Order: sequence, then structure tokens, then C-alpha cells
Amino acid sequence: MKYYSTNNKSQVVDLKEAVVQGLAPDNGLYMPEKINKFDASYFEKIDQLSFQEIAYDVADKFFGEDIEAEALKSIVYDTLKFDCPVVPVNDNIWSLELFHGPTLAFKDVGARFMARLLQYFLGKTEDQVNVLVATSGDTGSAVANGFLGVEGIHVHVLYPKGKVSEIQEKQFTTLGQNITALEVDGVFDDCQRLVKTAFLDKELNEQLVLTSANSINVARFLPQAFYYFNAYARLKEAGKLDGKELVVAVPSGNFGNITAGLFAKEMGLPIKRFIAANNENDIVFNYLNTGEYHPRASVETIANAMDVGDPSNFARIFDLYDESHEAISSMMAGDRYSDEEIRTIVKRVFEDSNYLLDPHGACGYEALNKSLASNEIGVFLETAHPAKFTETVEAIVGKGNVPLPEKLAKFMEGERKNIALDKSFESFKAYLQGLFIYSFR
Repeated sequence: MKYYSTNNKSQVVDLKEAVVQGLAPDNGLYMPEKINKFDASYFEKIDQLSFQEIAYDVADKFFGEDIEAEALKSIVYDTLKFDCPVVPVNDNIWSLELFHGPTLAFKDVGARFMARLLQYFLGKTEDQVNVLVATSGDTGSAVANGFLGVEGIHVHVLYPKGKVSEIQEKQFTTLGQNITALEVDGVFDDCQRLVKTAFLDKELNEQLVLTSANSINVARFLPQAFYYFNAYARLKEAGKLDGKELVVAVPSGNFGNITAGLFAKEMGLPIKRFIAANNENDIVFNYLNTGEYHPRASVETIANAMDVGDPSNFARIFDLYDESHEAISSMMAGDRYSDEEIRTIVKRVFEDSNYLLDPHGACGYEALNKSLASNEIGVFLETAHPAKFTETVEAIVGKGNVPLPEKLAKFMEGERKNIALDKSFESFKAYLQGLFIYSFR
């Protein structure tokens, strides 16, 4: 399979180059040259398959031309040592719980897959690979833990000072080993800009091997299609799709998650439509309503992982549908929620259904609650465990109602270590060049 840049379809690379580079040299995002589809008959028996079996079948459609079958199976099965179950919240709305992995967030799937794929491609290379990742919350912890201890790879996590929860911060600042946390005096968009600019800096790329583990990397976002297929299979297994059409609501920040869902639909997965649920960073919501796309500075909200003012992966959605507003808006609708609305949703669902939402999942739930027709069943993505936002959620539902999982408790015991940077590229470049100088000592 070849991959082209969203900025230049004539320049193509193979999978290894796309994964190792992360971002195309022209600042575009890599896209597969084709989307391999499943026969309709596959979905008639999908409920008889396990999550790992389904994920391997999906991975084979994406990566089977480039990776030996046994190696790919090993990568998939080692990635998915945890479940992503669908859980009923009420009769017509189900939660796709993506918080059962090591860092209790959906990004564990893509981060673990990418770490194993990168290790497969790099083998025992003598050059250290530097993974640069910008995070607004959960990406940093998922990537850091996914790559922890992987020989030959060093992860540098850039995060905005004071704008991630304490638990999220502890998950990547306490690890040590091959993980370095960089606290940037800015917002997520500044962190993302620094990473993208580093990939375009000729001098840096001559000195260091750089790649990204954000959802701009094809090895991070494509595996997220796995759990859309599994959600369909589990609902079919439970008999919930008889006479019903599936609608999926996705809390959306950098739009990698919903892009993976759209890929799943293009592969043949029977999803009727998507809803992109935004917080007050509503750039895509406005685009869907007006046809005009205007990125802007992000604003801080209680659903902090969605605080993105210039979502990178929307370039892939533009490319997938030939920049047609009509085509894009026919595939997905948008919705948005203020902090006060999110608090109201979390409280109401907890009291009515005894289901505890995190602030991001709350947006997805309500988007379904407002719009489902009688012949539809809805699944929203519960993208992180509510305990990752304990202070925020307990202020809504009361103290003692957000139990701290053992996995998170262990992170909280660690010592926080980071390096402070201002938001200028000059400072970040100097830090990276220090790695180059150190390697020659």
C-alpha cells in the first residue's frame, strides 16, 4: 500500500516511511491510496468473532500488504490485551467504553499499536528515534506508556502548562526511562505547532530521526477503527441491531477518532451516520453548518482533551470527501456543548441511569439523546475514565462518587518530573539540538 500527502497526491511513500516520518515533508498528512472494503457477508457473521479477531481482519485490510501475517497478528493481539465493551446507558443509547487500557483512555489502542509497529519497522537500528507528541490530556499518557522501555525510541511529550488534569499529567511525568515531559507555556495548539514545525526544519531532520505519535501519524489513527467494528459486532451479538440503524457520536478534538470511524464506514461497516460532538471549540460544528472553515485559538473547557482550535485530522476528512461540504455534512452532523451544559448532562445521567460520564463522553451522549429517531440505536464513545477528571466530576455528582481505579492510584504515587519551555520554536529546537550534541559526546 502506498501513502500520499493531503497536500500533494503525486508524492507517495510506503507504509514504513509514512510511519517513521509521521508528517509528510510538505506539511501534509499521509493517506492510504485506497480503502479496502469488506464484503457485506462479513457483517452477517461478525458477531461470532472476538475483538482481537475482528481487529486483525481490519488491520489486514490496512497493513496486510506490508507486514507478514504472523507479525501483524502478533502486533494486534499484543496491542489489545484489554476489552473495549459496549455498555447500555438506556434502551437506545450505549456507551463504547474505551477506558479499560493501561492509561484508561481510548488512545491506548492507537498508541500501543503504533509503538509495536514502529519497533517492527526499526528492528535493531543504531539511530535513536525521537517521538514527538503534543497532548491536550490523554494522548501524552497513552503514547508514553505505549512506548515505555522500547529500545531505541525516546518519547518527548509536549503539554500546555496548567491545562491538563493532575492525574493526566502524572501519567507521563512520572515514568522516566525513555520518556521526557516538556511543559510548554502555552495552549495545546502551541504544542502541536512546535511538533509540526520540527518536522519541517531541515537542520533538525539532518541531525535527528524524528517522528510523531499524534493522530497525524497513520499508525496512530487507523487502528482506532478496530473498536467501531467491535461495537457493531457486540450490539449485533446482543440482538440490538434487529430493525435498528446504528448512529455513532464521537467527542471530537483533533478529529483523529471520528476520522477512523469514517474510514470504518468507507470499508463497509454499517453505520448510518456520525455526530461530531464538540465543546466550545466549535470550529467543525460551524463548518458543518456554514460550509466555511475558520480555525482559531482554542479556549479552555472542562472537556480539555477537546480543546483544539485547529484540528489536524480535518485535513484527512477534507481529502476523503474531495473537500465537498455536501458530502462531509451528509456523513456527519455536529453538536456543541458549553461547560455548564456538560455539567448538567453528567449530573442528569448519573441520577437517572446511575451511569457516570466523563466530560467528553457527556457531549457524545447528549448528541444522541437529542437526535435519535425511533428506528435508530446510538453508541457514543466514552473516551476516558471519569476518574481522570476526578475534581471536575466530583464537583458535579458529589464526593465519593468517583472511585479511583488502582491503575490511576499507582500513577499518583510517582514523582513529577518535567522540563519547562516557552512556546517559541527557538526554545524547542535548542532542546532537541541538545539531544544531538549529547549523542556525540
